[in-house]
Amino acid sequence: MQHTPAAESRKGGDRRSPFDRFVEWSHSKASQAPFFFVCAGIVVTWLISLPLWTDLKEWQTAIHTVPSVVTLLLVVLLENASRRADEAAQEKLNVIATALAALMASNADTDPDLRKAAHALRDAAGLEERH
Repeated sequence: MQHTPAAESRKGGDRRSPFDRFVEWSHSKASQAPFFFVCAGIVVTWLISLPLWTDLKEWQTAIHTVPSVVTLLLVVLLENASRRADEAAQEKLNVIATALAALMASNADTDPDLRKAAHALRDAAGLEERH
């Protein structure tokens, strides 16, 4: 079996930074049902705790402050995970497009339209790197 550069890079093990591993772990946990139920439980506990608070503004501030900070952190982490997923998908598409262009070029000797299409596909595969 022929090993491609992508396959070779996977053989080296996990070379992600601790932050990247943390982002993946956070993304995995935040996108599952238990995380939702923990958040819903916090809100229900907050609602039930109303009689324990003497000041209504403090009660409202309690639910606004901590979730706002957690939301900000989660948005940043999830955007990071999304960006990396998009980059990985784009890399896969580029590899497929390059392979298809090579296949088209190998059969383009008799068909000038196929030669033009192969050239256009190769140009498109590197398009996102130029913008």
